Amino acid sequence: MKPGKVTSFPQSVKLKAGETVVFSWIVYKSRKHRDKVNAKVMKDPRLAAMMNSKKLPFDAKRMFWGGFKTLIEL
Repeated sequence: MKPGKVTSFPQSVKLKAGETVVFSWIVYKSRKHRDKVNAKVMKDPRLAAMMNSKKLPFDAKRMFWGGFKTLIEL
C-alpha cells in the first residue's frame, strides 16, 4: 500500500524502511464460531512456544485491530 498524505496504514504503524504492512481479516459464521476458533488457536502449542520465546514475527506494540458490523450481506 502506498503511504497516504493524511493517513494510511504505513503511517498508523510508523512504518520503517525495510518493513511491510500486513492487512488481513477473518470471517466467522457467528460469534459462537469465533469463540470456538479462538479457543483452538489459544490451545495450539505453536502459538504458546512463540509467545514464550518472546520472539514474535511482528512488533505487537504497533499492531491494531477492530471489529466491524455487517451493513449489507449478499
